[in-house]
Amino acid sequence: MELRSLELLSKEYPNIQAASAEVINLNAIKCLPKGTEYFFSDLHGEYEGFSHLLRSASGVIRTKIEDLFGRSISLEEREFLAELIYYPEHVLKNLKLNKKESDKQREEWERIILYRLIRVCKKSSTKYTRSKVRKKMPPEYAYILDELLHADEGIDKEYYYQEIIQSIIDMGSSESFIIAICTLIQDLCIDQLHIIGDIYDRGPRPDIIIDELRRFHAVDIQWGNHDISWMGAACGNYALVANVVRMAVHYNNFDLVEDGYGISLRALSTFATEVYGEDDCKHFIPNVWDENKYAPVSLELAAKMHKAITIIQFKLEGQLIKAHPEYDMEERACLLNIDYEKGIYRQNGREYPIKDMNFPTIDPADPLKLTKGEQELITVLRNAFKHSSALQRQMQYVYSHGSLYKCVNNNLLYHGCIPMTKDGEFEEFSVNGETYKGKALMDWINNMVNRAFYYKEKGPKRKQAVDFMWYLWCGSKSPVFGKNRMSTFEQYFLDAPAPKKEVYNPYYELSRKEEICDKILAEFGLGGAHSHIINGHVPVKMKDGESPIRGNGKLFVIDGGISKAYQSKTGIAGYTLIYNSRTLNLAQHRPYSEHTQTPKVSVIEVMHPRVTVNDTDIGKQLARQTEELTELIQAYRLGKIKQHFK
Repeated sequence: MELRSLELLSKEYPNIQAASAEVINLNAIKCLPKGTEYFFSDLHGEYEGFSHLLRSASGVIRTKIEDLFGRSISLEEREFLAELIYYPEHVLKNLKLNKKESDKQREEWERIILYRLIRVCKKSSTKYTRSKVRKKMPPEYAYILDELLHADEGIDKEYYYQEIIQSIIDMGSSESFIIAICTLIQDLCIDQLHIIGDIYDRGPRPDIIIDELRRFHAVDIQWGNHDISWMGAACGNYALVANVVRMAVHYNNFDLVEDGYGISLRALSTFATEVYGEDDCKHFIPNVWDENKYAPVSLELAAKMHKAITIIQFKLEGQLIKAHPEYDMEERACLLNIDYEKGIYRQNGREYPIKDMNFPTIDPADPLKLTKGEQELITVLRNAFKHSSALQRQMQYVYSHGSLYKCVNNNLLYHGCIPMTKDGEFEEFSVNGETYKGKALMDWINNMVNRAFYYKEKGPKRKQAVDFMWYLWCGSKSPVFGKNRMSTFEQYFLDAPAPKKEVYNPYYELSRKEEICDKILAEFGLGGAHSHIINGHVPVKMKDGESPIRGNGKLFVIDGGISKAYQSKTGIAGYTLIYNSRTLNLAQHRPYSEHTQTPKVSVIEVMHPRVTVNDTDIGKQLARQTEELTELIQAYRLGKIKQHFK
């Protein structure tokens, strides 16, 4: 290291003793088992289901309870203990309401529960250093928890241990302490959390999912196409503002927009009532998976709003396509493909009858032109998205914790695909005279996405980036979309199945082959026996015999249908991939309504030898820190840098 860098390091480690102690500490940490990583995908706003998976560590906490108490307490008591750890506030509140007991009975119950919780907490903390565990502790109870978790169980400390428990009870702190230790258990069971895209759309409250993630200590997000849509809307892309509003209305998610983000849809409801008042909009009745609590809207009005914003979206998308010939999407300017006199839609040389030709805002001579009312409405909505502090704050989190892909511990994470040609080569994308493919394409797109949000000066560079967010949502070479086209118009207006078909990128078939997976991993500098690709995006239809494991164990597709909209197709309610120091496991979940049922967990790979911190990316960082400290110690010994003592 340069002398200047060593001088900066010396401010933290001012002498040989301090630097040597840290080297010893780092070498010890490298020998610990690696922390447990959890991989989730395609959450789609299902906050209740996701919160349960997070709080229960996808069934791992229940397994620890079985290991500790399987032979000593009843099944009912074990189930209660698990529920208490998952939802301590809710369980304790119900106990207060339902139980009438003496102070002595209550104290005895609290003492037993505290002892059991401490045992579960100890078991959950075994693979971490004492300092790391303490950092996860609530500050107000850090000292007490530290003592309880690390006190010897011998006779010398038995009285001391009992007195701490009794003091908690006597001071009336049992409830808050139980909540603190339950939260600590949850945090200890998940060391690192990977969200492989699509937090948004379909389900009721993705904003609550973001709040859950914000309280968590180690999270990374690989953006999905539905996330990109919201990110682009927050950047001010008109077409994506229309798209996310359309999706919210389509799935009856008014609470998300109006309560979660404080964005009023009154202007849309007024416009829709005026323009489509005599139209029953029967093809635009929303899907109702969840009821709104704070912003209920009748299905009749919602259908009119749905149609109004959909037509606006098609106009805005057509304008973007005309402005960007490099997108090569001319046939997706769908409103230009309609013969308004005959009521037919033309696609690939064929004609299809349109089942709804009531277009009061479309001028057949200029179908993409917004009416004055439409322009005013979309401007109001865009401004609301831009000025929603709640939305912008959450998008800041999604951007700062996210990327298009991530390489972590020899695994490659991305939501959709790496675009490929039929012959197994990486597909090229050309823009501004430059051509990108494979990793270079992913890196270029990553830069464009960040530019759309962080580049604040108006001009062609920012406009190009903001417009490109729409292409990422539905473009044929978008790695987060991965299909030849998005047939939204055809789904609404045509009955014929052929024009609705969306063809997946060749990647999805090719990636079933081990050699293709190896090629993709090598493109990102990865490979070896325990190297994997982990993605989502395409629901795995387990009930039809599909498997999430492909490429001879090199690829995991973990979109299993946590979204209610997909559960009838998949037959389950999602997957969690769990990677601990000994095994790689796949947890298969049931719907949240059956959350008392533990998931089915399968061991996919066994690690020989056990994976330590030294084998991980963090281990590499610790090794570099050790080298730097060793150089600092040498500089002290040679007198290049003076030591300092208090």
